[in-house]
Amino acid sequence: MRSNSFPIVDALQYSNWSETVFCQMNEGGVAAVHVTICYHEDFREMVENIIAWNRLFEAYPDLIIPGRSGDDVRRAHAEGSTAIFFGFQNCSPIEDDIGLVEVCRQLGACFMQLSYNNQSLLATGCYESEDPGITRMGRQVIREMNRVGLVVDMSHSAERSTLEAIEISERPIAITHANPHAWHPALRNKSDTVLKALAESGGMLGFSIYPHHLKDGSACTLDEFCAMVARTAEVMGVGQIGFGSDLCQNQPDSVVAWMRNGTWTRDTDYGEGTISAPGFPDQPSWFCDNRDFPRIIDGLRRVGFTGDDVARIAGGNWLDFFDRSFPGSGAP
Repeated sequence: MRSNSFPIVDALQYSNWSETVFCQMNEGGVAAVHVTICYHEDFREMVENIIAWNRLFEAYPDLIIPGRSGDDVRRAHAEGSTAIFFGFQNCSPIEDDIGLVEVCRQLGACFMQLSYNNQSLLATGCYESEDPGITRMGRQVIREMNRVGLVVDMSHSAERSTLEAIEISERPIAITHANPHAWHPALRNKSDTVLKALAESGGMLGFSIYPHHLKDGSACTLDEFCAMVARTAEVMGVGQIGFGSDLCQNQPDSVVAWMRNGTWTRDTDYGEGTISAPGFPDQPSWFCDNRDFPRIIDGLRRVGFTGDDVARIAGGNWLDFFDRSFPGSGAP
């Protein structure tokens, strides 16, 4: 049984998974994590990643369980384990076959970004100079994702594409890991126009703690981060926000090159406005791993959130979103 009465949900991590990380999740009271199982992989490569996760579930059944619905979050919270929800940071696993959308959902995928920084077959990434919006295939895929219960994620997508996805999707979408552009103008952060449209549609925003998305980067203070959360609550309402840390714990710097370059280029894509070789920036001192979530929760209280609001931001809002998006056993 967890010491905290409410579940903590993190809507995005891409750590180097191990027993140590899973134990830290449990110690930090994290009941659910949306994990990235695809950046640039095709369908078969993505399946290999699911096979690897199945081995982890078998090896550590007391620490992690498969996440398919809100009930799995409740179970993990009660048992002191962590429910693992699968997601794609790109649409590459469906290749150019809309029939693979349903297959991916049947294999346990819960979230799929329509683009990752670049133009995809579905939408435009935030690094492109022009944004023509959702493509013809993208409209069809959104409809299919809605049908089978695969959440549209626009975390790495450009402005017009994101707004069109919100409008086209008949189910609320998610921006699982980003912050307000008005607070810090990173390419990946979202305008108030997007945040308001997201809230009005019933969607969710997960606040990123990845240093490139933070004001002052690794030097960002906990108080400033929590003040940003409070300002965003004024824009979106307290019921549409949560955590999406984008924690990449224990990953080698070479993984950053994989994220940015994939197989589409031989050149070094520095990205995020940096001029040095790709590598992970230092985490802010107040969030190094999952055991630090209680620090953020204390910081939210200090900036004036009520106990009920803190519980909603920490996990209750994502749990409600999971209940609406993945009813029952998580089957479509």
